[in-house]
Amino acid sequence: MISNGTAIHELLVDPDDAGARLDAYIARVLQIPRTLASSLCKDSQVQVNGRTISKSLRIKVGDQLVVTIPPQADPLEIKVEKVEELKIIADDDDYVVIDKPVGVAAHPSPGWVGPTVVGALMAEGYNITTSGAAERQGIVHRLDVGTSGLMVVAKTERAYTELKRAFKERTPKKIYHAVVQGLPDPLQGTIDAPIGRHPGHDWKFAVLDGGRDSVTHYKVIEAFGRASLVEVHLETGRTHQIRVHFSAFGHPCVGDQTYGADPKLGAALGLTRQWLHAKRLGFSHPVSGQWVEYESEYPADLDGAVELLREGGY
Repeated sequence: MISNGTAIHELLVDPDDAGARLDAYIARVLQIPRTLASSLCKDSQVQVNGRTISKSLRIKVGDQLVVTIPPQADPLEIKVEKVEELKIIADDDDYVVIDKPVGVAAHPSPGWVGPTVVGALMAEGYNITTSGAAERQGIVHRLDVGTSGLMVVAKTERAYTELKRAFKERTPKKIYHAVVQGLPDPLQGTIDAPIGRHPGHDWKFAVLDGGRDSVTHYKVIEAFGRASLVEVHLETGRTHQIRVHFSAFGHPCVGDQTYGADPKLGAALGLTRQWLHAKRLGFSHPVSGQWVEYESEYPADLDGAVELLREGGY
């Protein structure tokens, strides 16, 4: 809930999160920097079961949290700063394709004080179209803060209009790779289940009757025993779609504790986020109409986790 620029989040601690530090839990579920979560605790902006608590608290199952994030001087101001890990995959006259690292948001939003794609591109001297909301210049689709991989950003007004239309009409090809727990059965299939905001958690989504239509196609690429590498083709693009669908399917993304992943497996593989990567992106060029396609390699943390799985013992 947001009132007068102040964001108020009501959270309920699940069994998988029992024993976590309060500030670490808040940072993960709200996808905000750990330093901000710690500051909120220190500044009496966090209540647990109706009482203001310090950041060192270990939370318990059933604890009810209320987290208040006051507005910044300008919460949607674009913070221009370089992101060394952000890679330029293609620099066209009309768009730029980037390889977004984990921990970077697509654009500014209330409560987010970390780096953004928009700000990083500005810091590199890119002239991005001013089409769209001021804080979302050039953004035609998004990736979660905790998801890495390919994004296309419009540089011209024509590109923004054409790419925005294309994503609305679902014509681009979006291929993700994910490592999910267990072995999906069948090995190739489609998850067609509506997604809506979780009724008990304002920061989560769930498969719900009456939710928005959501379709995910997948096939298993490699099986490791406790986990499997899958290729995912999104027909729709709902928030957290892959994470929600595979969790509902009984195979959450490894490392994704928000949606029920085993924390011990994620820790053993060295993961601090969900194993999910936007691997390939294809679309019609917004001016010429020619089909273009780009691919991204796994970042070090995801690649390392796969190698550990291949070595066995998990």
